[in-house]
Amino acid sequence: MTDALLLSRTDGAVATLTLNDPAHANALSTAMMTAIEGALAAAVADPAVRVVVLEAAGKIFCAGHDLAELRSSDDTAFHAALFDQCSRLMMAIVDSPKPVIAKVRGAAVAAGCQLVASCDLAFAADTVRFAVSGVNLGLFCSTPGVALGRAVSRKDALDLLLTGRFASAAEAVGMGLINRAVPAAELDSALDAATSAIAAKAPEAIALGKAAFNRQSTQPLAQAYATATAAMAENLGFPSAKVGIDAFLKR
Repeated sequence: MTDALLLSRTDGAVATLTLNDPAHANALSTAMMTAIEGALAAAVADPAVRVVVLEAAGKIFCAGHDLAELRSSDDTAFHAALFDQCSRLMMAIVDSPKPVIAKVRGAAVAAGCQLVASCDLAFAADTVRFAVSGVNLGLFCSTPGVALGRAVSRKDALDLLLTGRFASAAEAVGMGLINRAVPAAELDSALDAATSAIAAKAPEAIALGKAAFNRQSTQPLAQAYATATAAMAENLGFPSAKVGIDAFLKR
């Protein structure tokens, strides 16, 4: 359905989820977030899928929350439920055992920037800009700041959060918000190279490794090494690791 809020397709080992509401700047309305959550869950449950790509139709990747929806009620409980849903979506991306890659062709703003920051990898056209600019409207981007502050340094995050300014794609690379910025004509090939490389790896090792990496990254050093040690020991018991190591030793 071309009028669906979210389009989903699977090509081999890659599931592509496309935000498809360009008339509303692909805003993260309740309906859009529900659609992404459902499509991501389906991709995770599909044994054929090894990588998920998140992209958007139109000139804007995602402008953040639907401001009209936010202003449709003055009920604090309504607003809390909406932000809770957004938080669940972002955590589902982080918790996905299959890597999620943002493919960004247009501006990513506020919760749209949060969406990019929550993905495991992010590639963007070199003309794209990023911002957490809610403060310009009197609404500090506190929830986007959670993901942003884990992707970039504290000072870089606060620079964007406090000023509401836009960062270029090149600056976003320097901050660590995205992995690469390439000419728009090269974005497809950059994504293809990344997804092909990941899809060729043992999915059980990827799932275990991603989970362990996320856990250890917030732990004290000794605990982080304990988490990583347990993951390595478990990983060595996987048939794919045994086969791979044995094949290497026979070279």
